[in-house]
Amino acid sequence: MSGDSRSNSRTRKSTLHRLRVPGGTRVELREFVRDRYLHRDDYQVRAFVRDGIEGLLVTGGIPRDRADWCAAVEAISGLDVNERSHAAAGLVLMRTKQGIYALSYGVGYHMLDPYYRDDRFGIEFATRCLDEDGVIKVRNQIMDGRGRVDEYSVARGERIDGFGLDRFSAIVRRICGTVSGIELTSLRSGKSERVKVECAESTIKLPLATTPEDFLDDLRAIEEVCAREEPLPELGGLARIRTLEPRGRKVTEARAALETLLANPESPRLTLGVPESCQEAFASAQAFRISRGTRSEELADLDLPTLLSFVQDEPEGERLRALGKVRIVPYSDDDLKTPASGTTRGHEWLIADIPVETDRLFYGQGEWFEVGADFLRTLEEELQRLLAEEPTVTLPSWPKGEIGKDRKDSHDEGWYNKQIAAQPGYLHFDKETVVTEKFKGGGLEICDVLGPDNQLICVKKALSKSAPLSHLFAQGVTAVEVLRGDSEVRQRFLEQVRAHTPNHRLLQDFGSLRVVFGILLKKGEGITVDSLFAFAQVSLLESVRRLRAMNAEVEIVPIYR
Repeated sequence: MSGDSRSNSRTRKSTLHRLRVPGGTRVELREFVRDRYLHRDDYQVRAFVRDGIEGLLVTGGIPRDRADWCAAVEAISGLDVNERSHAAAGLVLMRTKQGIYALSYGVGYHMLDPYYRDDRFGIEFATRCLDEDGVIKVRNQIMDGRGRVDEYSVARGERIDGFGLDRFSAIVRRICGTVSGIELTSLRSGKSERVKVECAESTIKLPLATTPEDFLDDLRAIEEVCAREEPLPELGGLARIRTLEPRGRKVTEARAALETLLANPESPRLTLGVPESCQEAFASAQAFRISRGTRSEELADLDLPTLLSFVQDEPEGERLRALGKVRIVPYSDDDLKTPASGTTRGHEWLIADIPVETDRLFYGQGEWFEVGADFLRTLEEELQRLLAEEPTVTLPSWPKGEIGKDRKDSHDEGWYNKQIAAQPGYLHFDKETVVTEKFKGGGLEICDVLGPDNQLICVKKALSKSAPLSHLFAQGVTAVEVLRGDSEVRQRFLEQVRAHTPNHRLLQDFGSLRVVFGILLKKGEGITVDSLFAFAQVSLLESVRRLRAMNAEVEIVPIYR
Protein backbone atom coordinates (compact mmCIF):
# COMPACT_ATOMS: atom_id res chain seq x y z
CA MET A 1 0.00 0.00 0.00
CA SER A 2 2.98 2.24 -0.59
CA GLY A 3 2.63 5.80 -1.89
CA ASP A 4 6.04 5.60 -3.60
CA SER A 5 5.98 7.75 -6.77
CA ARG A 6 7.93 5.04 -8.59
CA SER A 7 4.83 2.85 -8.60
CA ASN A 8 3.47 2.39 -12.13
CA SER A 9 -0.09 1.65 -11.05
CA ARG A 10 -2.66 3.26 -8.80
CA THR A 11 -4.11 -0.15 -7.90
CA ARG A 12 -3.00 -3.68 -7.15
CA LYS A 13 -5.07 -6.84 -6.89
CA SER A 14 -5.27 -7.65 -3.17
CA THR A 15 -7.24 -9.90 -0.84
CA LEU A 16 -9.30 -7.90 1.63
CA HIS A 17 -10.62 -9.28 4.94
CA ARG A 18 -13.00 -7.57 7.35
CA LEU A 19 -12.49 -8.33 11.05
CA ARG A 20 -15.02 -8.32 13.87
CA VAL A 21 -14.45 -8.14 17.63
CA PRO A 22 -17.17 -9.60 19.90
CA GLY A 23 -18.93 -6.85 21.81
CA GLY A 24 -17.12 -4.15 19.84
CA THR A 25 -14.35 -3.92 22.40
CA ARG A 26 -11.00 -2.48 21.36
CA VAL A 27 -8.15 -4.95 21.00
CA GLU A 28 -4.57 -4.45 19.92
CA LEU A 29 -3.87 -5.25 16.27
CA ARG A 30 -1.36 -7.91 17.32
CA GLU A 31 -4.31 -9.93 18.71
CA PHE A 32 -5.54 -10.58 15.17
CA VAL A 33 -2.31 -12.38 14.25
CA ARG A 34 -1.79 -16.03 15.15
CA ASP A 35 0.68 -16.05 17.98
CA ARG A 36 3.39 -18.18 16.40
CA TYR A 37 3.97 -15.64 13.62
CA LEU A 38 4.66 -12.82 16.08
CA HIS A 39 7.73 -14.48 17.58
CA ARG A 40 9.48 -16.25 14.70
CA ASP A 41 12.91 -15.10 13.62
CA ASP A 42 11.96 -15.28 9.95
CA TYR A 43 8.99 -12.87 10.37
CA GLN A 44 9.10 -9.12 10.97
CA VAL A 45 6.35 -7.22 12.82
CA ARG A 46 6.19 -3.44 12.42
CA ALA A 47 3.58 -0.88 13.51
CA PHE A 48 2.75 2.22 11.43
CA VAL A 49 0.41 5.21 11.42
CA ARG A 50 -0.32 6.93 8.15
CA ASP A 51 -3.01 9.29 6.83
CA GLY A 52 -5.94 8.03 8.94
CA ILE A 53 -4.74 4.43 9.19
CA GLU A 54 -3.35 2.77 12.30
CA GLY A 55 -1.64 -0.36 11.08
CA LEU A 56 0.52 -3.38 11.71
CA LEU A 57 2.63 -5.00 9.00
CA VAL A 58 3.74 -8.61 9.30
CA THR A 59 6.04 -9.97 6.59
CA GLY A 60 8.25 -12.97 6.21
CA GLY A 61 8.37 -16.50 4.94
CA ILE A 62 10.21 -19.75 5.35
CA PRO A 63 13.23 -20.08 3.04
CA ARG A 64 14.23 -23.56 2.05
CA ASP A 65 17.72 -24.47 0.92
CA ARG A 66 16.16 -26.98 -1.42
CA ALA A 67 12.65 -26.96 -2.89
CA ASP A 68 10.60 -30.01 -1.90
CA TRP A 69 10.10 -31.03 -5.55
CA CYS A 70 13.84 -31.39 -6.24
CA ALA A 71 14.08 -35.02 -5.09
CA ALA A 72 11.23 -36.12 -7.37
CA VAL A 73 12.76 -34.35 -10.38
CA GLU A 74 16.16 -35.92 -9.64
CA ALA A 75 14.60 -39.39 -9.46
CA ILE A 76 12.93 -38.94 -12.86
CA SER A 77 15.76 -37.19 -14.72
CA GLY A 78 18.84 -38.65 -13.03
CA LEU A 79 20.28 -35.13 -12.86
CA ASP A 80 21.27 -33.11 -9.79
CA VAL A 81 18.64 -30.48 -8.91
CA ASN A 82 19.16 -27.97 -6.10
CA GLU A 83 16.81 -24.99 -6.30
CA ARG A 84 15.86 -22.76 -3.40
CA SER A 85 12.27 -21.80 -2.62
CA HIS A 86 10.73 -19.16 -0.40
CA ALA A 87 7.05 -19.01 0.61
CA ALA A 88 6.62 -15.25 1.02
CA ALA A 89 3.83 -13.92 3.24
CA GLY A 90 2.51 -10.44 3.85
CA LEU A 91 -0.28 -9.27 6.16
CA VAL A 92 -1.35 -5.65 6.67
CA LEU A 93 -3.72 -5.01 9.58
CA MET A 94 -5.51 -1.65 9.60
CA ARG A 95 -7.79 0.20 11.97
CA THR A 96 -9.76 2.89 10.15
CA LYS A 97 -12.92 4.91 10.72
CA GLN A 98 -14.79 2.23 8.71
CA GLY A 99 -13.59 -0.65 10.86
CA ILE A 100 -10.75 -3.16 11.11
CA TYR A 101 -9.42 -4.77 7.94
CA ALA A 102 -6.58 -6.91 6.73
CA LEU A 103 -4.83 -7.22 3.39
CA SER A 104 -3.07 -10.50 2.71
CA TYR A 105 -0.45 -11.28 0.09
CA GLY A 106 1.13 -14.58 -0.86
CA VAL A 107 0.41 -17.02 1.96
CA GLY A 108 -0.18 -14.17 4.40
CA TYR A 109 -3.76 -15.25 5.10
CA HIS A 110 -2.34 -18.10 7.22
CA MET A 111 -1.15 -15.54 9.75
CA LEU A 112 -4.65 -14.16 10.40
CA ASP A 113 -6.50 -15.59 13.43
CA PRO A 114 -9.75 -17.01 11.96
CA TYR A 115 -11.61 -16.27 15.21
CA TYR A 116 -11.99 -12.63 14.14
CA ARG A 117 -12.85 -13.10 10.46
CA ASP A 118 -16.20 -11.75 9.30
CA ASP A 119 -17.60 -14.78 7.49
CA ARG A 120 -20.32 -12.74 5.78
CA PHE A 121 -18.05 -10.14 4.16
CA GLY A 122 -17.35 -11.62 0.73
CA ILE A 123 -20.78 -13.01 -0.14
CA GLU A 124 -22.46 -9.95 1.39
CA PHE A 125 -20.53 -7.75 -1.04
CA ALA A 126 -21.05 -10.02 -4.06
CA THR A 127 -24.81 -10.37 -3.64
CA ARG A 128 -25.24 -6.58 -3.57
CA CYS A 129 -23.18 -5.45 -6.52
CA LEU A 130 -22.21 -8.14 -9.05
CA ASP A 131 -23.41 -7.22 -12.52
CA GLU A 132 -26.58 -9.11 -13.42
CA ASP A 133 -24.96 -10.67 -16.48
CA GLY A 134 -21.43 -10.66 -15.10
CA VAL A 135 -21.07 -13.94 -13.20
CA ILE A 136 -17.99 -15.80 -14.49
CA LYS A 137 -17.35 -18.59 -11.98
CA VAL A 138 -19.25 -20.25 -9.15
CA ARG A 139 -17.78 -22.81 -6.77
CA ASN A 140 -20.22 -24.55 -4.48
CA GLN A 141 -20.22 -27.37 -1.96
CA ILE A 142 -22.99 -29.94 -1.86
CA MET A 143 -24.33 -30.24 1.69
CA ASP A 144 -24.45 -34.02 1.84
CA GLY A 145 -21.37 -34.94 3.85
CA ARG A 146 -19.21 -36.16 0.99
CA GLY A 147 -17.24 -32.93 0.70
CA ARG A 148 -18.17 -32.76 -2.98
CA VAL A 149 -17.35 -29.44 -4.62
CA ASP A 150 -18.69 -28.34 -8.02
CA GLU A 151 -17.21 -25.50 -10.03
CA TYR A 152 -18.77 -23.87 -13.09
CA SER A 153 -16.93 -21.36 -15.28
CA VAL A 154 -17.84 -19.44 -18.42
CA ALA A 155 -15.62 -17.38 -20.71
CA ARG A 156 -18.00 -14.44 -20.62
CA GLY A 157 -20.26 -13.35 -17.81
CA GLU A 158 -23.83 -14.57 -17.59
CA ARG A 159 -26.75 -14.54 -15.16
CA ILE A 160 -26.53 -16.57 -11.96
CA ASP A 161 -29.59 -18.66 -12.88
CA GLY A 162 -27.64 -19.99 -15.86
CA PHE A 163 -25.38 -21.96 -13.49
CA GLY A 164 -28.16 -24.32 -12.33
CA LEU A 165 -27.49 -24.10 -8.58
CA ASP A 166 -29.61 -26.24 -6.30
CA ARG A 167 -31.62 -24.10 -3.90
CA PHE A 168 -31.39 -26.43 -0.91
CA SER A 169 -28.12 -28.36 -0.99
CA ALA A 170 -25.65 -26.14 -2.89
CA ILE A 171 -23.60 -23.84 -0.66
CA VAL A 172 -21.79 -21.14 -2.64
CA ARG A 173 -18.18 -21.01 -1.43
CA ARG A 174 -16.73 -18.66 -4.05
CA ILE A 175 -18.15 -16.49 -6.83
CA CYS A 176 -16.27 -14.50 -9.45
CA GLY A 177 -17.75 -11.83 -11.67
CA THR A 178 -17.70 -8.18 -12.68
CA VAL A 179 -18.88 -5.04 -10.91
CA SER A 180 -19.58 -1.59 -12.31
CA GLY A 181 -21.01 1.71 -11.15
CA ILE A 182 -19.12 1.69 -7.83
CA GLU A 183 -16.76 4.44 -6.69
CA LEU A 184 -13.64 2.26 -6.74
CA THR A 185 -10.29 3.72 -7.77
CA SER A 186 -9.97 1.11 -10.51
CA LEU A 187 -13.27 2.29 -12.04
CA ARG A 188 -12.83 6.02 -11.42
CA SER A 189 -9.72 6.02 -13.59
CA GLY A 190 -11.95 5.56 -16.64
CA LYS A 191 -9.75 2.83 -18.12
CA SER A 192 -12.50 0.25 -17.68
CA GLU A 193 -16.25 0.28 -17.09
CA ARG A 194 -16.11 -3.02 -15.20
CA VAL A 195 -13.66 -4.63 -12.82
CA LYS A 196 -13.38 -8.31 -11.98
CA VAL A 197 -13.80 -9.37 -8.35
CA GLU A 198 -13.58 -12.78 -6.66
CA CYS A 199 -15.54 -13.20 -3.46
CA ALA A 200 -15.24 -16.05 -0.96
CA GLU A 201 -17.23 -16.24 2.25
CA SER A 202 -14.87 -14.00 4.24
CA THR A 203 -12.72 -12.30 1.58
CA ILE A 204 -12.89 -10.08 -1.48
CA LYS A 205 -10.08 -10.17 -4.05
CA LEU A 206 -10.10 -7.09 -6.25
CA PRO A 207 -7.86 -4.22 -7.44
CA LEU A 208 -7.40 -1.78 -4.53
CA ALA A 209 -5.69 1.59 -4.43
CA THR A 210 -2.02 1.75 -3.41
CA THR A 211 -2.15 5.19 -1.76
CA PRO A 212 -3.72 5.74 1.69
CA GLU A 213 -6.23 8.40 0.59
CA ASP A 214 -7.55 6.41 -2.37
CA PHE A 215 -7.46 3.18 -0.39
CA LEU A 216 -9.74 4.68 2.27
CA ASP A 217 -12.07 5.82 -0.51
CA ASP A 218 -12.16 2.24 -1.80
CA LEU A 219 -13.04 0.98 1.68
CA ARG A 220 -15.88 3.50 1.92
CA ALA A 221 -17.22 2.34 -1.45
CA ILE A 222 -17.10 -1.31 -0.39
CA GLU A 223 -18.83 -0.60 2.92
CA GLU A 224 -21.54 1.43 1.17
CA VAL A 225 -22.28 -1.65 -0.95
CA CYS A 226 -22.34 -3.99 2.07
CA ALA A 227 -24.67 -1.58 3.93
CA ARG A 228 -27.38 -1.94 1.28
CA GLU A 229 -30.37 -3.39 3.06
CA GLU A 230 -31.30 -6.05 0.52
CA PRO A 231 -29.22 -8.14 -1.88
CA LEU A 232 -29.97 -8.00 -5.59
CA PRO A 233 -33.08 -10.11 -6.40
CA GLU A 234 -31.19 -12.47 -8.71
CA LEU A 235 -28.37 -13.01 -6.18
CA GLY A 236 -30.23 -13.06 -2.86
CA GLY A 237 -30.32 -16.85 -2.73
CA LEU A 238 -26.53 -17.17 -2.61
CA ALA A 239 -26.36 -16.24 1.08
CA ARG A 240 -29.09 -18.65 2.18
CA ILE A 241 -26.70 -21.16 3.77
CA ARG A 242 -22.94 -21.05 4.33
CA THR A 243 -20.27 -23.27 5.80
CA LEU A 244 -18.29 -21.71 8.62
CA GLU A 245 -14.62 -21.70 9.56
CA PRO A 246 -14.34 -24.26 12.40
CA ARG A 247 -12.03 -21.95 14.38
CA GLY A 248 -14.16 -18.85 13.88
CA ARG A 249 -15.95 -16.94 16.64
CA LYS A 250 -19.48 -18.11 15.81
CA VAL A 251 -18.49 -21.75 15.69
CA THR A 252 -16.53 -21.38 18.93
CA GLU A 253 -19.63 -20.04 20.68
CA ALA A 254 -21.96 -22.57 19.05
CA ARG A 255 -19.67 -25.47 19.96
CA ALA A 256 -19.74 -24.39 23.61
CA ALA A 257 -23.55 -24.39 23.54
CA LEU A 258 -23.57 -27.80 21.83
CA GLU A 259 -21.31 -29.26 24.51
CA THR A 260 -23.99 -28.40 27.07
CA LEU A 261 -26.78 -29.86 24.94
CA LEU A 262 -24.95 -33.16 24.51
CA ALA A 263 -25.73 -33.91 28.17
CA ASN A 264 -29.47 -33.75 27.34
CA PRO A 265 -30.58 -36.29 24.70
CA GLU A 266 -34.17 -35.02 25.00
CA SER A 267 -33.24 -31.56 23.72
CA PRO A 268 -35.44 -30.56 20.75
CA ARG A 269 -32.33 -28.99 19.20
CA LEU A 270 -30.64 -32.36 18.68
CA THR A 271 -31.49 -35.17 16.31
CA LEU A 272 -29.93 -37.96 14.27
CA GLY A 273 -29.14 -37.75 10.57
CA VAL A 274 -27.95 -40.46 8.23
CA PRO A 275 -24.37 -39.86 7.00
CA GLU A 276 -24.02 -39.76 3.23
CA SER A 277 -21.81 -42.86 3.31
CA CYS A 278 -24.72 -44.78 4.91
CA GLN A 279 -27.65 -43.44 2.89
CA GLU A 280 -28.01 -46.57 0.80
CA ALA A 281 -26.99 -49.01 3.53
CA PHE A 282 -29.38 -47.54 6.06
CA ALA A 283 -32.44 -48.67 4.14
CA SER A 284 -31.29 -52.28 4.40
CA ALA A 285 -29.89 -52.10 7.94
CA GLN A 286 -31.46 -54.54 10.39
CA ALA A 287 -29.18 -53.86 13.36
CA PHE A 288 -26.39 -51.57 14.57
CA ARG A 289 -23.29 -52.01 16.67
CA ILE A 290 -22.14 -48.91 18.51
CA SER A 291 -18.88 -48.94 20.43
CA ARG A 292 -16.23 -46.84 22.09
CA GLY A 293 -13.19 -48.37 23.72
CA THR A 294 -14.22 -51.51 25.57
CA ARG A 295 -17.93 -50.64 25.66
CA SER A 296 -20.13 -52.01 22.89
CA GLU A 297 -23.90 -52.22 22.36
CA GLU A 298 -26.03 -53.94 19.75
CA LEU A 299 -29.46 -52.57 18.92
CA ALA A 300 -32.18 -52.95 16.31
CA ASP A 301 -32.42 -49.21 15.65
CA LEU A 302 -30.03 -46.40 16.40
CA ASP A 303 -31.39 -43.72 18.71
CA LEU A 304 -30.02 -40.47 20.07
CA PRO A 305 -30.08 -41.32 23.81
CA THR A 306 -27.99 -44.44 23.22
CA LEU A 307 -25.48 -42.57 21.07
CA LEU A 308 -25.07 -39.73 23.58
CA SER A 309 -24.79 -42.14 26.51
CA PHE A 310 -21.31 -42.95 25.19
CA VAL A 311 -20.09 -39.39 25.87
CA GLN A 312 -22.27 -38.03 28.69
CA ASP A 313 -19.67 -38.85 31.34
CA GLU A 314 -17.11 -36.69 29.55
CA PRO A 315 -16.50 -33.18 30.94
CA GLU A 316 -18.10 -30.29 29.10
CA GLY A 317 -15.75 -29.26 26.32
CA GLU A 318 -14.71 -32.84 25.51
CA ARG A 319 -18.04 -34.43 24.51
CA LEU A 320 -18.04 -33.58 20.81
CA ARG A 321 -14.44 -34.74 20.49
CA ALA A 322 -15.35 -37.97 22.30
CA LEU A 323 -18.30 -38.47 19.94
CA GLY A 324 -15.79 -38.65 17.12
CA LYS A 325 -14.27 -41.70 18.83
CA VAL A 326 -17.60 -43.58 18.88
CA ARG A 327 -17.84 -46.15 16.10
CA ILE A 328 -21.14 -47.16 14.47
CA VAL A 329 -21.58 -50.02 12.02
CA PRO A 330 -24.96 -50.84 10.41
CA TYR A 331 -25.59 -54.51 9.62
CA SER A 332 -27.90 -56.00 7.02
CA ASP A 333 -28.75 -59.01 9.22
CA ASP A 334 -30.13 -59.44 12.73
CA ASP A 335 -27.15 -61.44 13.99
CA LEU A 336 -24.64 -58.72 13.03
CA LYS A 337 -22.60 -60.87 10.68
CA THR A 338 -22.83 -58.79 7.48
CA PRO A 339 -21.93 -55.07 7.62
CA ALA A 340 -24.18 -52.98 5.39
CA SER A 341 -21.53 -50.26 5.08
CA GLY A 342 -18.17 -49.23 6.43
CA THR A 343 -17.61 -47.96 9.97
CA THR A 344 -18.87 -44.45 10.69
CA ARG A 345 -18.12 -42.08 13.57
CA GLY A 346 -20.63 -40.88 16.10
CA HIS A 347 -20.37 -37.19 15.25
CA GLU A 348 -21.32 -37.94 11.63
CA TRP A 349 -24.81 -38.94 12.84
CA LEU A 350 -25.40 -35.86 14.99
CA ILE A 351 -27.45 -32.89 13.83
CA ALA A 352 -27.91 -29.80 15.99
CA ASP A 353 -29.69 -26.46 15.67
CA ILE A 354 -27.84 -23.81 17.71
CA PRO A 355 -28.81 -20.12 18.01
CA VAL A 356 -25.90 -17.69 18.35
CA GLU A 357 -27.16 -14.20 19.14
CA THR A 358 -29.53 -13.46 16.21
CA ASP A 359 -28.03 -16.13 13.93
CA ARG A 360 -28.96 -19.79 13.37
CA LEU A 361 -26.11 -22.29 13.17
CA PHE A 362 -26.47 -25.95 12.29
CA TYR A 363 -24.09 -28.81 12.95
CA GLY A 364 -24.41 -31.69 10.53
CA GLN A 365 -22.17 -34.34 8.92
CA GLY A 366 -19.32 -33.02 11.10
CA GLU A 367 -19.49 -29.44 9.75
CA TRP A 368 -20.97 -26.13 10.85
CA PHE A 369 -23.39 -24.11 8.72
CA GLU A 370 -25.08 -20.75 9.09
CA VAL A 371 -28.58 -20.44 7.72
CA GLY A 372 -29.96 -17.11 6.58
CA ALA A 373 -33.48 -15.85 7.17
CA ASP A 374 -34.21 -15.93 3.43
CA PHE A 375 -33.37 -19.61 3.30
CA LEU A 376 -35.67 -20.38 6.22
CA ARG A 377 -38.48 -18.47 4.52
CA THR A 378 -37.88 -20.44 1.31
CA LEU A 379 -38.02 -23.67 3.29
CA GLU A 380 -41.31 -22.68 4.87
CA GLU A 381 -42.87 -21.71 1.55
CA GLU A 382 -41.85 -25.00 -0.10
CA LEU A 383 -43.06 -27.04 2.86
CA GLN A 384 -46.39 -25.23 3.03
CA ARG A 385 -47.01 -26.05 -0.64
CA LEU A 386 -46.09 -29.68 -0.05
CA LEU A 387 -48.23 -30.05 3.07
CA ALA A 388 -51.24 -28.38 1.42
CA GLU A 389 -51.56 -31.14 -1.19
CA GLU A 390 -54.44 -33.59 -0.77
CA PRO A 391 -53.25 -37.11 0.17
CA THR A 392 -53.87 -39.96 -2.25
CA VAL A 393 -53.88 -42.65 0.46
CA THR A 394 -55.90 -43.28 3.59
CA LEU A 395 -53.89 -43.84 6.75
CA PRO A 396 -55.97 -44.99 9.73
CA SER A 397 -55.59 -43.67 13.25
CA TRP A 398 -52.78 -45.06 15.42
CA PRO A 399 -54.01 -45.50 19.01
CA LYS A 400 -51.73 -46.35 21.88
CA GLY A 401 -51.50 -50.02 22.80
CA GLU A 402 -50.65 -51.86 25.98
CA ILE A 403 -47.22 -51.35 27.52
CA GLY A 404 -45.44 -54.70 27.91
CA LYS A 405 -42.80 -55.81 30.36
CA ASP A 406 -40.16 -54.47 28.00
CA ARG A 407 -41.85 -51.03 28.37
CA LYS A 408 -42.67 -51.00 24.66
CA ASP A 409 -46.00 -50.05 23.13
CA SER A 410 -47.70 -53.11 21.63
CA HIS A 411 -49.00 -50.88 18.85
CA ASP A 412 -45.58 -50.47 17.26
CA GLU A 413 -44.80 -49.69 13.62
CA GLY A 414 -45.15 -53.34 12.66
CA TRP A 415 -48.66 -53.45 14.15
CA TYR A 416 -49.67 -50.20 12.46
CA ASN A 417 -48.42 -51.23 9.01
CA LYS A 418 -50.73 -54.24 9.19
CA GLN A 419 -53.66 -51.90 9.89
CA ILE A 420 -52.88 -49.91 6.74
CA ALA A 421 -52.51 -53.06 4.64
CA ALA A 422 -55.88 -54.40 5.88
CA GLN A 423 -57.60 -51.81 3.65
CA PRO A 424 -58.74 -52.97 0.18
CA GLY A 425 -56.04 -52.45 -2.47
CA TYR A 426 -53.16 -52.05 0.01
CA LEU A 427 -50.32 -54.63 0.20
CA HIS A 428 -48.15 -55.33 3.24
CA PHE A 429 -44.36 -55.23 2.61
CA ASP A 430 -43.00 -54.38 6.06
CA LYS A 431 -40.01 -56.68 6.72
CA GLU A 432 -40.41 -58.23 3.24
CA THR A 433 -36.94 -57.38 2.04
CA VAL A 434 -35.41 -57.75 -1.41
CA VAL A 435 -32.24 -59.85 -1.17
CA THR A 436 -29.66 -59.65 -3.95
CA GLU A 437 -25.89 -60.01 -4.13
CA LYS A 438 -25.69 -56.26 -3.47
CA PHE A 439 -28.25 -56.24 -0.64
CA LYS A 440 -27.43 -59.48 1.09
CA GLY A 441 -28.10 -60.49 4.67
CA GLY A 442 -31.23 -58.63 5.74
CA GLY A 443 -31.82 -57.25 2.26
CA LEU A 444 -33.51 -53.99 1.26
CA GLU A 445 -36.99 -52.99 2.39
CA ILE A 446 -38.63 -51.06 -0.45
CA CYS A 447 -41.62 -49.79 1.54
CA ASP A 448 -43.85 -50.63 4.49
CA VAL A 449 -47.04 -50.77 2.45
CA LEU A 450 -47.78 -50.53 -1.29
CA GLY A 451 -50.79 -48.33 -1.98
CA PRO A 452 -53.51 -48.95 -4.59
CA ASP A 453 -52.04 -46.43 -7.05
CA ASN A 454 -48.38 -47.52 -6.80
CA GLN A 455 -47.71 -45.46 -3.68
CA LEU A 456 -44.63 -46.56 -1.75
CA ILE A 457 -45.80 -45.86 1.81
CA CYS A 458 -43.07 -45.41 4.43
CA VAL A 459 -44.14 -44.95 8.06
CA LYS A 460 -42.38 -43.45 11.07
CA LYS A 461 -43.44 -42.78 14.65
CA ALA A 462 -41.78 -39.48 15.60
CA LEU A 463 -42.83 -38.75 19.16
CA SER A 464 -40.38 -35.89 19.65
CA LYS A 465 -38.85 -33.19 17.51
CA SER A 466 -35.56 -35.01 17.81
CA ALA A 467 -36.96 -38.14 16.16
CA PRO A 468 -34.82 -39.32 13.25
CA LEU A 469 -37.11 -38.34 10.38
CA SER A 470 -34.15 -38.06 8.05
CA HIS A 471 -33.97 -41.87 8.29
CA LEU A 472 -37.48 -42.07 6.90
CA PHE A 473 -36.69 -39.73 4.01
CA ALA A 474 -33.51 -41.65 3.23
CA GLN A 475 -35.53 -44.87 2.98
CA GLY A 476 -37.83 -43.37 0.34
CA VAL A 477 -34.99 -41.96 -1.76
CA THR A 478 -32.99 -45.20 -1.64
CA ALA A 479 -36.02 -47.30 -2.57
CA VAL A 480 -36.71 -45.29 -5.72
CA GLU A 481 -33.02 -45.09 -6.66
CA VAL A 482 -32.60 -48.86 -6.62
CA LEU A 483 -35.95 -49.55 -8.29
CA ARG A 484 -35.01 -47.19 -11.11
CA GLY A 485 -31.35 -48.20 -11.39
CA ASP A 486 -31.03 -51.85 -10.35
CA SER A 487 -32.84 -54.28 -12.65
CA GLU A 488 -32.34 -57.23 -10.29
CA VAL A 489 -33.90 -55.40 -7.33
CA ARG A 490 -36.76 -54.19 -9.53
CA GLN A 491 -37.43 -57.70 -10.85
CA ARG A 492 -37.46 -59.28 -7.39
CA PHE A 493 -39.72 -56.60 -5.96
CA LEU A 494 -42.17 -57.07 -8.82
CA GLU A 495 -42.10 -60.82 -8.14
CA GLN A 496 -43.12 -60.04 -4.55
CA VAL A 497 -45.95 -57.83 -5.82
CA ARG A 498 -47.09 -60.56 -8.24
CA ALA A 499 -47.15 -63.10 -5.42
CA HIS A 500 -49.59 -60.82 -3.55
CA THR A 501 -51.68 -59.70 -6.54
CA PRO A 502 -51.00 -61.33 -9.94
CA ASN A 503 -52.63 -58.50 -11.91
CA HIS A 504 -51.41 -55.55 -9.84
CA ARG A 505 -51.22 -52.25 -11.70
CA LEU A 506 -47.53 -51.79 -10.86
CA LEU A 507 -46.65 -54.84 -13.00
CA GLN A 508 -47.82 -53.02 -16.14
CA ASP A 509 -47.14 -49.39 -15.13
CA PHE A 510 -43.80 -48.97 -13.40
CA GLY A 511 -43.20 -45.47 -14.75
CA SER A 512 -45.34 -43.59 -12.23
CA LEU A 513 -44.26 -43.84 -8.60
CA ARG A 514 -45.34 -41.87 -5.57
CA VAL A 515 -43.55 -41.94 -2.21
CA VAL A 516 -45.79 -41.34 0.80
CA PHE A 517 -44.20 -40.43 4.11
CA GLY A 518 -46.69 -41.25 6.88
CA ILE A 519 -45.65 -39.55 10.13
CA LEU A 520 -47.09 -39.86 13.62
CA LEU A 521 -46.06 -36.88 15.73
CA LYS A 522 -46.30 -36.60 19.50
CA LYS A 523 -49.94 -36.68 20.69
CA GLY A 524 -51.00 -37.35 17.10
CA GLU A 525 -50.91 -33.67 16.18
CA GLY A 526 -51.04 -32.46 12.59
CA ILE A 527 -47.92 -31.75 10.57
CA THR A 528 -47.02 -28.09 10.07
CA VAL A 529 -43.85 -26.22 9.24
CA ASP A 530 -43.31 -25.51 12.94
CA SER A 531 -43.79 -29.14 14.00
CA LEU A 532 -40.81 -30.38 11.96
CA PHE A 533 -37.28 -29.98 13.29
CA ALA A 534 -35.43 -27.45 11.12
CA PHE A 535 -32.86 -29.89 9.76
CA ALA A 536 -35.65 -32.39 9.08
CA GLN A 537 -37.13 -29.69 6.84
CA VAL A 538 -33.87 -29.44 4.89
CA SER A 539 -33.62 -33.23 4.67
CA LEU A 540 -37.21 -33.55 3.51
CA LEU A 541 -36.97 -30.96 0.74
CA GLU A 542 -33.66 -32.36 -0.48
CA SER A 543 -35.33 -35.79 -0.63
CA VAL A 544 -38.26 -34.28 -2.54
CA ARG A 545 -35.88 -32.77 -5.08
CA ARG A 546 -34.04 -36.06 -5.61
CA LEU A 547 -37.26 -38.08 -5.88
CA ARG A 548 -38.83 -35.72 -8.40
CA ALA A 549 -35.66 -35.92 -10.47
CA MET A 550 -36.36 -39.68 -10.69
CA ASN A 551 -39.98 -39.14 -11.81
CA ALA A 552 -41.46 -39.90 -8.41
CA GLU A 553 -43.96 -37.64 -6.65
CA VAL A 554 -43.92 -37.09 -2.88
CA GLU A 555 -46.59 -36.50 -0.28
CA ILE A 556 -46.55 -36.06 3.49
CA VAL A 557 -49.49 -37.55 5.38
CA PRO A 558 -50.04 -36.99 9.10
CA ILE A 559 -51.16 -39.94 11.20
CA TYR A 560 -53.50 -39.16 14.08
CA ARG A 561 -54.09 -40.89 17.40
